[in-house]
Amino acid sequence: MNKQDHPLVSLAILKAKPGQAGALKEALLALIEPTRAEPGNRDYMLFERSDEPGTFYMREAFDHQQALDTHLATEHFQRFAEQADRLLAEPLQLIFLDPVSSVVAPHP
Repeated sequence: MNKQDHPLVSLAILKAKPGQAGALKEALLALIEPTRAEPGNRDYMLFERSDEPGTFYMREAFDHQQALDTHLATEHFQRFAEQADRLLAEPLQLIFLDPVSSVVAPHP
């Protein structure tokens, strides 16, 4: 499998400043629907660590780098970026992932 055979997949790690977990969660949830509607988006799902409330993981998949770059320039993402310093305890960490196993087909 080469890189052209699979989407660009990443995991964003976002840790809230003390007292900002609710605001961060709300800001991240506001990204979901508009991002899922973007051309080239395949997956955009938010998780919160059950053992560390206020630490969020956004699983993202885009068709290619251009789709990710377009996402980062959207109005909804820029609105989030403007709030980041106020909400995040540390800079957003973005980890890119390469698939090792095959894709799981959805159940009928």
